[in-house]
Amino acid sequence: MLVSDIDFTLPGYDLPSGHIHPLEQITSEIKSIFQSIGFSVAYGPEIDDDYHNFEALNVPKHHPARDMQDTFFVNPNTVLRTHTSNVQIHLMENQDPPLRHICCGRVYRNEAVSYKSFCLFNQVEGLVINENSSFAEMKGTLEYFVQEMFGEGTKMRFRPSYFPFTEPSAEVDIWNDKLNQWMEILGCGMVNPNVLANVGYDTEKYQGFAFGMGIERIAMIKYGIKDIRLFYQNDKRFLEQF
Repeated sequence: MLVSDIDFTLPGYDLPSGHIHPLEQITSEIKSIFQSIGFSVAYGPEIDDDYHNFEALNVPKHHPARDMQDTFFVNPNTVLRTHTSNVQIHLMENQDPPLRHICCGRVYRNEAVSYKSFCLFNQVEGLVINENSSFAEMKGTLEYFVQEMFGEGTKMRFRPSYFPFTEPSAEVDIWNDKLNQWMEILGCGMVNPNVLANVGYDTEKYQGFAFGMGIERIAMIKYGIKDIRLFYQNDKRFLEQF
């Protein structure tokens, strides 16, 4: 075909536009909320040594808390990280307080695949370390996040819980009007002094709080999705809704 045979006045082809994956949409929204109140974003290795993934977080070898996270081992001392808390250890080893970061990325757990669990998922964890952080500050931070993410007036509650790297620890639930029940969205607590000591911080001077959430859980609650596997099947009929 010659150039002279082309009618440049005709409308172009209507090419389909792409879609940002719903997990990336939720991740961007979460980062934006926390960046608006002074948090920086940090990333770290998905393959890490046992020390950064467990021991530095007050989970020594043979500790029963390791049973909470079925782990993929590359070799006896190297794992696919089971949470993004390993990034917090790397941050604290390389930076002096104050710290105010969120850590984002994929994590891996050797769990049976079902509608509510998958062998990999995405997390966002937060860390604040300074001389005067408090449980009250943490509650205010998370209350702000919940109202921004799920809407003004969203009911939430804090429940006592246990995590080896925080003390005291809590879990946060929000009320789901559609299902008429409470739904857990994240865990949180004051950083255990043992964790601060492991990275060389003065535990008499510094304290902090941490929190962590699964991005898939947030997306499922916000969008009313009942099967976590939909995020990983690349079904265009599902993805085009977002």
